Parts: sequence; C-alpha cells; structure tokens
Amino acid sequence: MAASGETRKNAVEQAKMAELAERYEDMAKLMKGVVETDEVLTEEERNLLSVAYKNMVGARRSSWRVMSSTEAKLDDSDSKKKAAGWVREKVEAEMKEMCGDVLSLLDKCLIPKADSPESEVVYQKMKGDYFRYLVEIAENQERDEMAEKAEAAYKKAHEKATELKTTNSVRLGLALNFSVFHYEIRNNPEEACRLAKEAFDDACKDLDQLQEDSYKDCTLIMQLLRDNLTLWRSESELEDVQGEGDED
Repeated sequence: MAASGETRKNAVEQAKMAELAERYEDMAKLMKGVVETDEVLTEEERNLLSVAYKNMVGARRSSWRVMSSTEAKLDDSDSKKKAAGWVREKVEAEMKEMCGDVLSLLDKCLIPKADSPESEVVYQKMKGDYFRYLVEIAENQERDEMAEKAEAAYKKAHEKATELKTTNSVRLGLALNFSVFHYEIRNNPEEACRLAKEAFDDACKDLDQLQEDSYKDCTLIMQLLRDNLTLWRSESELEDVQGEGDED
C-alpha cells in the first residue's frame, strides 16, 4: 500500500527504528510503501531502502555460498548433500523474490522519477547490483541473460556518472561495483583494474577540493578501490608466473 503525507512520515520513522532493531524485512516493507508514492525519494529515504534490501539479500548471498560450498564437498550418497541442496534452493527462491521486488521498484517507480544525475546513477547502479546478485545463483543461459542486464545498467550509470564530481561517493561506489562485476562475473581483470584505477586516480587529483563532510565517505571507497587493485594485480602476477611454469 502506498504511503502519503503523515503516513509517509510515519513509515520513514518506523523504518529507522526497524533498522536499529535489525528488522530488515519490516524495513523493506515500509520503504516499499514509501517508494510507491508519486513523490521523489529524499536521499535519506533512498538510503533506507538500499540498507533494507542490501541486508536482506546480503544474508541470503552468504547463506547460499555456505550451502553451495557444502553441497559441492559432499558425496552424492551422503544424505547431508540432499539437505544442503534443499536449503540452497530455498535461499535461491528467497533471493529471486527479493531481487525481483527491488528491480520492479526501480523500473516502475524509481528510475522514471530520478530527478538528478546522482539519483539516476544510484538507481542504475542498484539495478546492476541486483542483477549481479542473480547472476551469482544462475546457470547457463539464465546466467548470461542476467549478466547482460547487469552490465547494461552499470554502463548507463557509468555514462551518467561523468556528470558528477570525481570525488562523489556515488560515482566512486559505482566504479567499485562495476569493476567487481568485471572481475567476478566477466572474468576480465584487465577491465576491472582499468575501471578501478581510473576512478582512484581521478579522485586523487581532486581530493583537495573535497568538502570535509564528504571526505570520510570518499576516502573509504578509494581505499576499497586500492585494496581491490592490489589484490587483483597480485593474483594476475601469480597466474602469469604459474603460466610460465606450465609452459616449461
């Protein structure tokens, strides 16, 4: 049910309390109602929506990885393998429903109402993220289709992000996630490193222009970009050394 006026204000306040209590399902339901109004979301409301679904889906992603790994290690004759498969399938169904909810809200309500370059980048990035989460649990053609949709959304966000400052945390967060997409989903470390390095270097040039209240968010994401670059380059160098050994 859509919220409006005083009801909308109450929903936002309740969502804040639900976050404190770590009741993310309640938080998501409340913010879904806020989204389904004719009003543009404030930055605070946008963040509340993101936090709710990120925590809900994040918990399932973690569960899926544990069950998928456990299932792969067990013999077919082991009864535990069937049990692990049952849990994994249940988690997958929950993930698909939650991601579907977010993607529907984005396409029907949020992206069409984006009233600024930053909002559009946030929503297209979110669209890319949730398709990426679906890629993680998909196989074969479905996986390819989800990956294509994720990349298309990330590309739209990346194009629009050029209108934001290089030190903008939204722009940097997009570079972080888009580079992870290339590394983990596309298996393209070169493009992943290129995107991450470009974002890091561009932001470094403009750090002296950064407002104090934005400095912490900006530098935190820059650190994550640098950490990924260090890791990816070291892994690439290790593969090169191993590859040379194989050729001998």
